[in-house]
Amino acid sequence: MKTITNYLSVLGVFSMFMIAIPMYAQTSPQLTDPEIASVAVVANQIDIDFAKIAMNKSKNKEVLDFASRMVEDHTAVINQAVALVTKLKVVPKDNAVSKSLLDQAAETKAKLKKLTNKNFDKFYVENEVAYHKQVIGAVNTLLIPQSQNGELKELLSNVVPALEVHLGHAEMLQKKMASKK
Repeated sequence: MKTITNYLSVLGVFSMFMIAIPMYAQTSPQLTDPEIASVAVVANQIDIDFAKIAMNKSKNKEVLDFASRMVEDHTAVINQAVALVTKLKVVPKDNAVSKSLLDQAAETKAKLKKLTNKNFDKFYVENEVAYHKQVIGAVNTLLIPQSQNGELKELLSNVVPALEVHLGHAEMLQKKMASKK
């Protein structure tokens, strides 16, 4: 029964996250470049935060290596975004999308902090798969199309292949973990 409850809890967190960005993409007003910059930085910081939790809790070498890669790569993207907004003299602006991401991340972080061992690793990797799918979708369907500045649009476009590599790595890790049951 406890396994079913944990599974339903995981599904609940995923489903809330999976509907948030598409909902905003369909119903929100046009995002400004400062708002897009905020969403981009927030999305990257969230994945860094998830990875840091994994680095502190997991004992699985592959999960630890993946988490380390997430910290490194997403920190690099944030640094690129900060350099660009500094150059453009743009101040990222909080908005409904970035606030929703932060609210959902808080729930996921709380869940990550409660889980242990294989339950933690499984949840972390499943979350990474779902998170990267959602972020890729948001970048492609919301952030890039609404970007007005060419350099911001280019930065976002250049990040998508790295996000796709992260997704592929997470999916591969997910399959590997599922086969070890």
